[in-house]
Amino acid sequence: MRRKHCEITDHQQIERILASTNVGRLATNGADGYPYITPVNFVYHQEKIYFHCAKKGEKLDNMARDPKVCFEVDIPLAYLDAGTDPDRRICKVHQLYHCVIIRGQSRIVPDGSLKVAALNDLVAKHENCSDHELVNQEMPAFKACEVVEITPTCISAKSDLAQNKAPEERFALARYLKNRNWPGDSEAVKAMGFDPNDMD
Repeated sequence: MRRKHCEITDHQQIERILASTNVGRLATNGADGYPYITPVNFVYHQEKIYFHCAKKGEKLDNMARDPKVCFEVDIPLAYLDAGTDPDRRICKVHQLYHCVIIRGQSRIVPDGSLKVAALNDLVAKHENCSDHELVNQEMPAFKACEVVEITPTCISAKSDLAQNKAPEERFALARYLKNRNWPGDSEAVKAMGFDPNDMD
């Protein structure tokens, strides 16, 4: 990884990123030799990625032919416009973000308890509650879908939160973002370790 100051090695922090967003991007190897990327709703369950899909489709064909996949999640935070640079140099614009990239092996989960558990975890994550209707094997929708499991072989993660700046520069940047108040600015300020209510 080139920007080592952005690297995340703490597994709990990686899990928090995976838990805080619902959509990831799945890359499979296409029959034509091109990567094929699909956005999917997912859940991280027992250290593996799970998503559901129809029983037929290009990504399933690709995984049947080659189970090696790549899975990516990103959370854009604040966009640093030219106003964040004292000289307003356009080449200094930047994006703060979290991201996780997983290389792994995919497989279709057979009907059974693991498929039920993965689907219920997926629903609970997206419904953001635990009192939803529980999925069971008798539901027509259960039988009509596939659940895909990705077992990671390599996980890398980054958070770009201006860690390479001096403390006073980071504070000035956080205060600028707080006052600008664009979408993502408040989240970026908190991720940088500052309290937006205590920056005056």
